[in-house]
Amino acid sequence: MPEMAGRTAVVLVSGGLDSAVVLAWMQREGFECIALTIDYGQRHHVELECARRLAAHASVREHLVQQIDLRAVGGSALTGSDPVPKDGASHGIPITYVPARNTLFLSLALGLAEARGARDIALGINAVDYSGYPDCRPAFLESFSATANLATRAGVEAAQQGHLAFHFHAPLLNLSKPQIIRLGDELGVDFARTSSCYDPLHNGSPCGQCDSCRIRAAGFASADLVDPRIR
Repeated sequence: MPEMAGRTAVVLVSGGLDSAVVLAWMQREGFECIALTIDYGQRHHVELECARRLAAHASVREHLVQQIDLRAVGGSALTGSDPVPKDGASHGIPITYVPARNTLFLSLALGLAEARGARDIALGINAVDYSGYPDCRPAFLESFSATANLATRAGVEAAQQGHLAFHFHAPLLNLSKPQIIRLGDELGVDFARTSSCYDPLHNGSPCGQCDSCRIRAAGFASADLVDPRIR
């Protein structure tokens, strides 16, 4: 039987900057957090170790690393052999988009939440510096929330009582990268434990040239803070 519902939340923790801030934010809001990390065959697998360090440092109730190999699906430079863009000239939806990634991730988070008796799910999507990804928009999250509350036993039972079973938290949705970094600094996030690079060097250091590195660097510069990952 699932545990009794309470102030428990499943938080998607990738090991990146944004998810680290969301985890700290949810804990500040009083949630006991279950961290969920997805090993999907990403080329930047250094973020998995970052996720483990973040979860351990935050003393989460549980940290589940779920494997789902999306390399077989293909369609993305993050899971295939196509080079990650390094010229800062990406337009439209970039080749680092992973087909249906956030839909899959949220589905796994939803299943974990229902099994654990949690009714809150949090993730670090952002519609300001989202780099063109369609599954980082408010409309996507609203649509998935509706699906989650329709397609689950908990959702059906809650609807019979006149309320929603699952609530989704995306506190960074409308923040700029500098605002996210400042918020993380206020929450005491150790950014040295995070990795944002899509194509890290063999030793795990950021390449400094991919879109994600560029957005991170510009964010720290605008926030007047020093990125501890850059030495």
